[in-house]
Amino acid sequence: MGNTTAAFRERLRVPFRWWLQGGLMVASFWIAMVVAIPEAAAWGITAALMAMLATGLRSYGGARIVVDDGWLQAGRAKIEVKFVGPVLALDKAAAREVSGPLADARAFLLLRPYVPGAVRIEIDDPGDPTPYWLVSSRHPAVLAAAIEQTRRTASREADADNTKTQVRSTDPGIRRP
Repeated sequence: MGNTTAAFRERLRVPFRWWLQGGLMVASFWIAMVVAIPEAAAWGITAALMAMLATGLRSYGGARIVVDDGWLQAGRAKIEVKFVGPVLALDKAAAREVSGPLADARAFLLLRPYVPGAVRIEIDDPGDPTPYWLVSSRHPAVLAAAIEQTRRTASREADADNTKTQVRSTDPGIRRP
């Protein structure tokens, strides 16, 4: 993933209203504390609460989805696209169904409640017990298209490499013991 221009890149940042609501909650704590404890202590506790809020929201909203150089990364999980099967972009209603009543407990989920769309990515790796990934995205159709395009490109490159290997192995100039 060293390329600076990825086929797809998205960060699942938390919405502004979460920052606003969190800030207002910390402000209400400050109001309650400033009348009960010394002002300096109230400010110190408020600063610590704001730092915790910022750290938590940045961490939760820091999940990235990247499709690049034959790899798919969703949050901390990473897989080569050669192990990816069919990809399906889901709207809000379909994402809700697939992540709820129709969910498989073995699936990898990177879901955010504030992102309505999602993409279901089938996994074609016999050694991996995960049947699919379900990944939130603000642009599910674009993400699905990027994965499919990267899959096709990787498949063509693998076929070309296999063809070169076959040509080399049948070269009459190669001596076999």
